[in-house]
Amino acid sequence: MTIAGAIVALLSALALYAGSGNCRWRLPAALRRHGTVAGLVLALLSLAAWIAALGIGAGLCAMLGCWMLAMVALPWLAALGTEPAR
Repeated sequence: MTIAGAIVALLSALALYAGSGNCRWRLPAALRRHGTVAGLVLALLSLAAWIAALGIGAGLCAMLGCWMLAMVALPWLAALGTEPAR
């Protein structure tokens, strides 16, 4: 259950990043348009998975830790794979 929670938290952060205006990846318009809603729904699913595995307190902390780590890492990974602005 913890692996599922971590994967869904990563997908949630990815969807939220894809839906933001700061995304540096070329993505379909539908993903940009619905990324925020999908990211929030996936965040709730991740939270439910973490709570089911660890309980309320530890599940909330584990989900937020995994989610925020992914949210910080994704823009850095996007910056590594693109050319600098001219």
